[in-house]
Amino acid sequence: MNRATQEYIRKHANDDVCQLALRPVPTDVDLRIALQQIEGRQLAARKLPACAATDGFLFPPRLSMEQCSSETTAMYKRHVVRRLLEAMPPTKWEGDGPIFCDLTGGLGIDFMAIAPLFKQAVYVERNVDLCNLARNNLPLMGCAHAEVVCGDASDFFLPVTFLFIDPARRDDAGRKVARIEDCTPDVCALQEQLRKNSVYTIIKLSPMLDITAALRSLEGIAEVHVVCVEGECKELLLVMGPNRRRDVIPICCADIEAALPLNIISEFRFTLQQEKDAPLVIGNWDGGLPPFLYEPNAGIMKAGAYKSVCRRYPVQKLAHHSHLYGAEEHLTNFPGRQWRVLDHATFSKKDLKRLLEGIDAADLTVRGFPISVVNLRKQLHLKEGGNIHFIATTLADNQKVLIRVERL
Repeated sequence: MNRATQEYIRKHANDDVCQLALRPVPTDVDLRIALQQIEGRQLAARKLPACAATDGFLFPPRLSMEQCSSETTAMYKRHVVRRLLEAMPPTKWEGDGPIFCDLTGGLGIDFMAIAPLFKQAVYVERNVDLCNLARNNLPLMGCAHAEVVCGDASDFFLPVTFLFIDPARRDDAGRKVARIEDCTPDVCALQEQLRKNSVYTIIKLSPMLDITAALRSLEGIAEVHVVCVEGECKELLLVMGPNRRRDVIPICCADIEAALPLNIISEFRFTLQQEKDAPLVIGNWDGGLPPFLYEPNAGIMKAGAYKSVCRRYPVQKLAHHSHLYGAEEHLTNFPGRQWRVLDHATFSKKDLKRLLEGIDAADLTVRGFPISVVNLRKQLHLKEGGNIHFIATTLADNQKVLIRVERL
């Protein structure tokens, strides 16, 4: 990148790249590189603030920016690795200390978070351009000791302490895939090599992936982490390590703040066996509804800890197939959405008319209800918006109700 291109990037750092692409530029400015760096820094402002604030950090094309981890989720992985590393006896490694290897380096956000925990760290990436960016960026982000290797993950296996692999979740046509076998590289095919060449391997997968299917496909999983950022499910992490029975593998549903430093808002841990053994608890309240309603966060819902929630907190399900829970008290520490019940009505015309009198706009949520939000909104003649919130659901006796709630 020549000086004229660097100056152009600094001058137009906050401008619209689509507009810049249409404007004439000096002949000594490489417009393609300039637009890539301007767009990359703008995309990184929220997702990768430390990278965006680092002078000289170079960004890849947009697709790599979209696929990379956020700095926040990368620091959660660092948190997991540090805990495992501190609990590991020195006999688990030889020589100068534990070694870390990222087999699918990409932009290197996860590598930059984890590598400083190790004296030896190897970044492996098959894309030549990303490797060149890594050679520039890693020293700027505290990873001057890292070795950059341009090669394919399936061809690079040396005995190390920790491996990290983040298989690409797009096919050759660029379409998103969710099955492990359809990702590149296929970790199912590589799993024997992964177990053989590391004490622990962290596998990052799509949050859309079915956890039980993943546990059937992969042997030797020691931990599962469902990572949410302020309630939104972002990543599924499988930690391959010392063998455990599938039904007693600890599953951690972690919700973290978007901003750094890392702050874990809530952690909910359970096993598949605990969920299987937990009784189904259906509430029975005078008047038909409890004073408070709760909905577990996306991580708990993704992991399927529907009955385990009732063991951990004094809540009861509204119905067998409902994932709404009720309680007699306000539980400030409940990991999920919380509402106070203000009123409710059945779907008889008279009851609905009473509940909706004077209301022409409201937020509407449906849970365990046979009608979509769009169709229910038309049926109730409710516009979007306003400060009023309704939840439509089905109770244990199969009665359909519309509940007016206040968010807590």
